[in-house]
Amino acid sequence: MTSLVNPRNWFAEAIGTYALVFFGPLAIILSVVAFGDGLSIESIIMIALAHGAAVGLMVYAFGHISGAHINPAVTIPMMITKKISVGDGIGYIIFQLIGAVVAAFSLKAILPELGAKVNFGTQGGPSELLNSSIMAGITVEIILTFFLVTVIFLTAVHKKAPAGIHGISIGGMVFLLHIVGVPLTGASMNPARTFGPAVVSGFWELHWIYWLAPIVGGIIAGVIMNYVFVNNAEPKTKSVSRSTSKSQLEQYEKQYLSKLEKEPAKEETKEETKKVSRPRKARAKKSNPQSDLEKYEKRYLARLEKQSQTNADSTDEE
Repeated sequence: MTSLVNPRNWFAEAIGTYALVFFGPLAIILSVVAFGDGLSIESIIMIALAHGAAVGLMVYAFGHISGAHINPAVTIPMMITKKISVGDGIGYIIFQLIGAVVAAFSLKAILPELGAKVNFGTQGGPSELLNSSIMAGITVEIILTFFLVTVIFLTAVHKKAPAGIHGISIGGMVFLLHIVGVPLTGASMNPARTFGPAVVSGFWELHWIYWLAPIVGGIIAGVIMNYVFVNNAEPKTKSVSRSTSKSQLEQYEKQYLSKLEKEPAKEETKEETKKVSRPRKARAKKSNPQSDLEKYEKRYLARLEKQSQTNADSTDEE
């Protein structure tokens, strides 16, 4: 978990979200208005490819920097599961929204008339295929976001996920979800993706759906994936698990008490052995210095005798 806020990560989130909200709605404008006449199979494929490629490539570009959430519905589950701090998460969401708004204004500057015809890519609520049912629209968005966040947690967060597949896996899931979701709800799965174009276009009808449903779906997926799959892959702590049964705890307690009972007996035997062995060691240590002292004494006396003899010889000669 990131313990400190990091503005560099926030800026990375703004760039990543900008890419999504620029290229995704741009594909809608071009395929539905410029080169087509309404929603068609070809336009759905182009929209899905643009959104999937933008997300996948941004994951590869910024995943090692900020995690490349580019989605409040991803950041909120990350905060709840303590993958990032609350302070950092709030910064992520603010900069995701900023990036989305700036991207939408960029589209308005480039294609003001064409973009206005599709509200710059703003999702318009449940379609006629869902009988314009709000509950059906919320359910679809929850399901779509659930599977998006599931793939994110199991490919980008899971410790045992194969290296290098997270970008293509997340981008591929975004592509799939847009293929089936665009005709139903517009396939937001991302409050920032809807918020940016809504600010520029002024289209706020049923906007709350694209906040509520993705966040609920993301939280459900994040909590389940984290505590069922991701946590099991992380290193286990040395502490006793909370799930340890009562019988096991009683067994540990008995073993600990028996160990404590044995330790005083061991200490007594050690003290007795020390008491017995100390005099021997002391005698051994004392004998060695005495013998060395005697040898030194003999050598010193012999040297004094030699000096006295040489002195006596010299006086005799004189």
